[in-house]
Amino acid sequence: MNELMTARSLTTRPVVTLGGDAVAHVKDTVCDAAASRITGFTLTGRGLLSGPLKEGLPWSAVYALGHDAVMVRDRRALVGAAAVLAHRQTLRARVVGAPVTTETGAEVGTVLDVVVEGGTGGRVVGFRVAASRGFAPGPTRHRRRLYVPRGETLAVTGRSLVLPEDAVRHVADDLPGLTAVVGGAPGRRTGSLP
Repeated sequence: MNELMTARSLTTRPVVTLGGDAVAHVKDTVCDAAASRITGFTLTGRGLLSGPLKEGLPWSAVYALGHDAVMVRDRRALVGAAAVLAHRQTLRARVVGAPVTTETGAEVGTVLDVVVEGGTGGRVVGFRVAASRGFAPGPTRHRRRLYVPRGETLAVTGRSLVLPEDAVRHVADDLPGLTAVVGGAPGRRTGSLP
């Protein structure tokens, strides 16, 4: 499995050609909620006072999404921003702040961020959640930040996310733990519903 990263961590990440030229910075991540995939990025200029660009970057033109940059073959990968946003919403507008429940109606918490797969994957694999008191595994009086896998049948109802019961049986305290959960590797710090 490729490295996992939060959508928020992609903001301001440079967009760089294979030749090493920086052409833009990521402003926001655009997602197709039904397919649970990144479909592209809106962009800003490279300078301190640069604003949003009229160009965007479709996922199909991304060579690789790495820890330090978004790689493209060349500047011709950029297209009109309207094409990137057509019939889709930025992840922040669609998901961040949304309540999360299970199929049976148990309150999980509120989405703080979306976790995506780097490399050439671009899949939405989970969520960073401010867990509700009743959900957080172990004894706690305060809300905890947890990583919850998205599961096989994620549903978006209005502005709420509904996760399958199987997805919330295992949560992780950090991104390496979520990698173990979604990748199936044992031995990481994970918890389950009380």
